[in-house]
Amino acid sequence: MLKIKAIITFVTLPLILFGCKVSISLNGSSVNYNLTKSISVEKFPIRCAYVWAPMEAMFYNSLSDAYSNKTKLQVLQRNGDMQLAGEITEYSQLNKSISSDGYSAQTQLKMTVNVRFTNNANHSEDFEKTFSATTEYDSSQQLNAVQESLVQELIDEIVDQIFNATVANW
Repeated sequence: MLKIKAIITFVTLPLILFGCKVSISLNGSSVNYNLTKSISVEKFPIRCAYVWAPMEAMFYNSLSDAYSNKTKLQVLQRNGDMQLAGEITEYSQLNKSISSDGYSAQTQLKMTVNVRFTNNANHSEDFEKTFSATTEYDSSQQLNAVQESLVQELIDEIVDQIFNATVANW
């Protein structure tokens, strides 16, 4: 009887172990690579009153790099299976808090981007929406001294939001 149980165990155990398939994606994307091979990312022009010129290139590079580094999609300038287009619609600062001497103590920096996403493999996923991010800095600092790092922080947050909305369908 013990011999029969051992034989059954040795026969069925490999079937159970090798018959199951577990697929885990550690890059955070849920792209069907059989249908989607590429994404086109257009430049996002600045369409707001307050402008910091390097922001456009920084945003484009960060957005392109996100898809290139986190997916197997080929990043193109146009005619991709998925398409991203839009514009930077707001870049502003706002006095957030006032100190005891009546001057601004904290300043909030905000960036908003309008995004149009087209998925040619599944048009039900198409959308147009805005994504925003804010950060604060001490008003005793000059904006031009901290602007590059703060803008990169805003861009990183917005790029994560866009990536999650387009290919990380959790």
